[in-house]
Amino acid sequence: MRHVAFLSGVLLILASSAAAQVNSGSSLLVGSPMPSFAFAAPSTMPGVNAFALSATPDPAPEPEPQGVYGVLQNYNWLVYGGFTHVVFYEIPGVTGNLNGFSGALDYYFHGGHFGADGEFTAAFAPENGVNTTLEFALGGARYRIDAGRGIELWVHGMVGLSHFVPLTPFGGTDAFAWQAGGGADFNPRHRRLGYRVEGDSVGTRFFGTHQYNVKVSLGVVYKF
Repeated sequence: MRHVAFLSGVLLILASSAAAQVNSGSSLLVGSPMPSFAFAAPSTMPGVNAFALSATPDPAPEPEPQGVYGVLQNYNWLVYGGFTHVVFYEIPGVTGNLNGFSGALDYYFHGGHFGADGEFTAAFAPENGVNTTLEFALGGARYRIDAGRGIELWVHGMVGLSHFVPLTPFGGTDAFAWQAGGGADFNPRHRRLGYRVEGDSVGTRFFGTHQYNVKVSLGVVYKF
């Protein structure tokens, strides 16, 4: 009987221990939920990255680059054409007033201040029933500055040849000539087409004497 009672006690202790283990496993399952993952599950579509499918904000558009403008417009070439009036001091006491036209081609190195200048002028006037013609073909250098509000001021110096007709008994029809002066180019809103006002002193030597003549011109200038 003692052995039976001892075995019964052992079996009772084992049964209590097994029940306690079962209850402990159930409480762990209930108190510890399944862990959650913050990232999305991999895509089942071949060649598609699951992380690439997540919505990302579009980058902010970059501001358009602002243009940088110099003081002077970056035009290398200028073409000029306009009306010209020449006061020609032929000989002491004899003055001729001639009207005609001038054309010029200017080039500024790298669109800067210094440039080269070429000019042709032809002016006409009747004198004693004979048509008088005075022409200049000159070349030289020029310098310009910006005066603001689309105005450029410039000066130039040029040398070349002059031609006078008709032939007179006092000398030939060709002579050395020089020109010095300046002017202003007006460029509304910095457009390519503008206006020019010019004034010059022109030196010649006809009829065995020096002439110091005055030339003024007004016209249009195109930049490219």
